[in-house]
Amino acid sequence: MDRLLIASRKGLFTFHRTPTGWAQAGEPAFLAQPVSAVLHDPRDGATYVALKLGHFGCKFHRSRDGGASWQELLPPAYPASDAPDAPTLDMVWTLVAGGADQPGRLWAGTLPGGLFRSDDGGDNWHLIESLWQRPERAQWFGGGYDHPGIHSILIDPRDSRKITLGVSCGGVWKSDDDGATWRQAGQGLRNDYLPPDQAYDPVSQDPHFLAACAADPSRVWCQHHNGIFVSSDGAETFTELQGVKPSHFGFAVAAHPTRLDTAWFAPAIKDEFRVPVDGRLVVTRTIDGGATVDALSQGLPDEKSYDLVYRHALDCDASGARLAMGSTTGNLWVSEDGGEGWRQIAGHLPPIAQVAFI
Repeated sequence: MDRLLIASRKGLFTFHRTPTGWAQAGEPAFLAQPVSAVLHDPRDGATYVALKLGHFGCKFHRSRDGGASWQELLPPAYPASDAPDAPTLDMVWTLVAGGADQPGRLWAGTLPGGLFRSDDGGDNWHLIESLWQRPERAQWFGGGYDHPGIHSILIDPRDSRKITLGVSCGGVWKSDDDGATWRQAGQGLRNDYLPPDQAYDPVSQDPHFLAACAADPSRVWCQHHNGIFVSSDGAETFTELQGVKPSHFGFAVAAHPTRLDTAWFAPAIKDEFRVPVDGRLVVTRTIDGGATVDALSQGLPDEKSYDLVYRHALDCDASGARLAMGSTTGNLWVSEDGGEGWRQIAGHLPPIAQVAFI
């Protein structure tokens, strides 16, 4: 994986690995347009981009030639309605490819909390009504956004009918039958800004991001608003990590693809601050299933740093050794040694929403 896709507030940037490091490859696509999600489909090489254009609405594009040209497609859309409170698409928050046995299958998680599926490479989308009509959805609420949203979609590589979702704020949901039915999961997650009798209510949880070990998807890591949690049963239940320093708050988490006990996080001060603790940017890592967590900072700013790392802006490649991380201040770093050391490869990009190795 020697290329990086960078979804930013002002376009889609591509970086490639050279003999001397990493460099930007050509000019950005969709310059000056906010890219909310990007997906490179490893099954057929297609690349998909979702744009959030404010009062111009959301746009959706596909490239089948590595970004040399783009075809505009219709984005996911909620059913038409004359009701004054009818939902409309605010943003495509995440795009995920279906299983290897599902050519053309794409999933899109959106605000205001809808899950959409395409079976033809994005030509057509339909809302998953079985989730949308769940009565518990009335209890979902917005976190950082006004509406609840689906930001995490995990497809089990052992059985692509098994799907796990992370909803802010609506908890963890699972389907065992390709989305025909859904059930609440995520027991053990704790939301400490709710009344004590609701703190462990699974439908009121604010998981910021979910990441699973590709080799053993039963191991799921959750960066939550109120801490870091780990699951050994595919997100059915979670255990909270204790004593995490410098902070247990953050948005991003990356899971090692083969070592189920290894994961990385990007901590910050929570709520109204959302900047690194003491102005010192670090990445935290556990290699023992969360029993201990170490702060890694070599090559990262050690003072006066105000970088925040969004949910999708920390990624690990298939080797498990190479990581990339982008921030809200347009900084982009790569580590070639599992996070031990970092190298800044760009410092003046627009705010970064997502990084993805391809």
